[in-house]
Amino acid sequence: CALYLSPVHCSESCLKSISTNEQKATNDNNSLVEKRVNYNFKTIKIDACGLQCPGPVMKIKQAIDSIGAGERIEMVATDAGFARDAEAWCKTTGNLLISNNQDKGKYTVVIEKGDPKACNVSTSCEGKGKTLIMFSDDLDKALATFVLANGAAATGEKTTIFFTFWGLNVIKKATKPKVKKDLFGKMFGMMLPSSSLKLTLSKMSMFGIGGKMMRHIMRKKGIESLESLRQQAIDNGVEFIACQMSMDVMGVKREELLDNVTIGGVATYMERADNARMNLFI
Repeated sequence: CALYLSPVHCSESCLKSISTNEQKATNDNNSLVEKRVNYNFKTIKIDACGLQCPGPVMKIKQAIDSIGAGERIEMVATDAGFARDAEAWCKTTGNLLISNNQDKGKYTVVIEKGDPKACNVSTSCEGKGKTLIMFSDDLDKALATFVLANGAAATGEKTTIFFTFWGLNVIKKATKPKVKKDLFGKMFGMMLPSSSLKLTLSKMSMFGIGGKMMRHIMRKKGIESLESLRQQAIDNGVEFIACQMSMDVMGVKREELLDNVTIGGVATYMERADNARMNLFI
């Protein structure tokens, strides 16, 4: 009987034990945070000044891919949207934004590479790709397409661009081999842009002068050209699919398209779209 503890005494004893454990856990956690702050992390410094969107984000992706978990990069950029893009990129990819500062028009972020994401439920990790339909051959719309595609690829998600009808002109080689075409194919070849270098603006084209002016301003502002953005997309694993039906109708031969382009039909695109969470028609 002397060893018997009443329910009240038991509750008080349990509460004291819990309180002691919670305090110990808090102290341990504070100690861990302090150690993390004081730990001398390996940091790679990158200068992205002068680059415009999506250049800085692409630089982040390349740098993070080259380091190990727990290591850091410090990037400086002059693009006004970079700070917000870096924060959004970290949230999307599971990496840790350590700091985000602005000083005299320069934006500096420090990012720590996180551990690879684990996923237990298949539906939450699958279906995170992006697909874009490039229907237009306007210069401004093509630029928007590749900016978005590179941004999607920078998050590590599977990205596909499906080129159909006029969009095929965006992925034609500048120097094409001679191919045999019927009358209609030759007519389309004469009337359509021979390559991306001949694309015009959707508005203010001014008989092609607008497109040249746009390219001049882009060079002056340090913005990547359409051809450079397209190559970046290829280098970052963006899938290019040309619509076979559109090629047949417009007399475009496989040899006229970039080497990285694959051929597919509506079922090919629908399969990609079914596994994606975002589909854009441009």
